Amino acid sequence: MTASTVDLRRVGEPGQPCLIIAEAGVNHNGDMALALKLVDAARQAGADAVKFQTFKASLLASRSAPKAAYQLRSTDAGESQQAMLERLQLSRADHLPLMERCHAAGMAFLSSPFDLESLALLDSLGLPALKIPSGEITNPEFLKAAARLGKPIILSTGMSWLGEVEAAVRAIEDAGNPPLVLLHCVSAYPSDPADSNLRAMETLARAFGKPVGWSDHTMGIETSLAAVALGACVVEKHFTLDCSMPGPDHRASLEPDGLAALVRGVRIVESALGDGLKRPARSEADTARVARKSLTAARDIRAGEALSGAMVLVRRPGDGLSPSSLELLLGRRAAQDIPEGSLLSLDHFTKP
Repeated sequence: MTASTVDLRRVGEPGQPCLIIAEAGVNHNGDMALALKLVDAARQAGADAVKFQTFKASLLASRSAPKAAYQLRSTDAGESQQAMLERLQLSRADHLPLMERCHAAGMAFLSSPFDLESLALLDSLGLPALKIPSGEITNPEFLKAAARLGKPIILSTGMSWLGEVEAAVRAIEDAGNPPLVLLHCVSAYPSDPADSNLRAMETLARAFGKPVGWSDHTMGIETSLAAVALGACVVEKHFTLDCSMPGPDHRASLEPDGLAALVRGVRIVESALGDGLKRPARSEADTARVARKSLTAARDIRAGEALSGAMVLVRRPGDGLSPSSLELLLGRRAAQDIPEGSLLSLDHFTKP
């Protein structure tokens, strides 16, 4: 088994690329063959990590727990949430081939635990990091248990007030203070881009001094690209092989071509951000020669003449003396005859 090439302890450090998590979630529909195809699709799209969900249905939801409205739209309305989850839960044995397939592809294998038993399972499997879902942000004992494992934590913050995030961060810090990334998130499936409030990432970063990212539930890829432009060091996005498949999350997921477009777009955006230093790009050199202007002789200038402004025209090309040098030349005498149209140089004139 080849280890993942992704170092999750360095996520958010300066110079590190954005971590792109392909969220397979429960889009495997309980079918391991489909789950493995999802891993392969994520690899082909260029994702850094694939994430599933690990839970025990009876510990996650009571028998009377209702389904969310978005789940009712794409699953049997007569089926309880617990019954739906039972069809979608992964056993310990199910995790092993998924991990192996991810590692062989050089991707990180991640899964979100939804209960303490599942948290222990993922720890025993040696996962490199823990992705904590938004629903657990008000569950301090769960957060402390995760923090005590010492693994990097990526914490989604959907549905939460800043004060709730503060309490969650404090619980994690007090229980071991592992590396922590906070993902801004809107927990609606799909969510309206107008609800994204991406500037909240800056609020989280400023409030807690932690790296921040974006867990995207909008349709399309635009908000994820905007999040990277605003500084997201992690982007998480649901994907599926076919949005028309039955299941709670397929309709709010990208298909493989969309996931590949997301990866390409993120890499373009982060390459465009640069280092912030204002300087000419190497690619501008030829344009500068053509588009900028130089000091040129407006007429024939005879040797011995003192240069005046009337003798000079500022015009292209730009590979002569910059117009900003004019004050240095005014009043100097020509050391030689200078034909009209010549690019002026310091050698054309006597020293002051």
